[in-house]
Amino acid sequence: MGVTMDPLLVTPAAGKDQPEKSRVIPPAEAAVKLRVVNLDFYYGNVQALHGVSLDIAANRITALIGPSGCGKSTFLRSLNRMYEMVRHARADGQILLDNENALNMDVSRLRRRVGMVFQKSNPFPKSIFDNVAYGLRVNGWGGKGTLQEAVERSLIRAALWDEVKDKLHKSAYAISGGQQQRLCIARALAVDPEVLLLDEPCSALDPIATAKIEELLFSLKKHCTIVIVTHNMQQAARVADFTGFFLMGRLIEFNETAIIFKTPSRKETEDYITGRFG
Repeated sequence: MGVTMDPLLVTPAAGKDQPEKSRVIPPAEAAVKLRVVNLDFYYGNVQALHGVSLDIAANRITALIGPSGCGKSTFLRSLNRMYEMVRHARADGQILLDNENALNMDVSRLRRRVGMVFQKSNPFPKSIFDNVAYGLRVNGWGGKGTLQEAVERSLIRAALWDEVKDKLHKSAYAISGGQQQRLCIARALAVDPEVLLLDEPCSALDPIATAKIEELLFSLKKHCTIVIVTHNMQQAARVADFTGFFLMGRLIEFNETAIIFKTPSRKETEDYITGRFG
């Protein structure tokens, strides 16, 4: 899969202390779903992101890696403005979702289009059925078919239906941690998001549950664009089409995953991948 660089897009990033050639334009067969341009982010007076620019390809998996505190989770949460729950947090720049600036969009509409799954599974204290149906009810269910069919469809997409179909009205806390995380993914998928953000979704899971989540991501990218933050570099190498390496609030390098892991162009990337720091 070829990679083409657009110098017009690299230039403004370099002007914001962005390393040159860190921005990769997805190949022609993959349209750009999210375009981030010169994104600065602040917690009060503390700047957490510096001039981040990158294109996120539609129906692909993009992984974000880097040491703790490097800004990758802050960047992820900026994509659907989850940071607005933190006082004095603000973002400057552009986050273009299908060429519409997400920073100016109605936040409820944005979060319907850009769903999120967190590091720790957080099912509601409700039944399995009501967890998945929650977003549909809040948004005034008016889709095709019945609510029951919509819940079933979401659980099938999250590869959970066969495991829970006989206990839909039992508590979500009665299933395993890995199943709870897939339930949270099903809940996010119920409103048919165009983009799914995942912040360390497998960090608390065992290898078997992690493998199921990874298999799920491969099937989901047919339907939506996926961005995942992970500390597990092997996971990024297994699942991602593109990978970005963050360090100290800057996007150091962004490229096809095979290139990042085999022939990175930046020494910082190579040092992190080979375990010299981080």
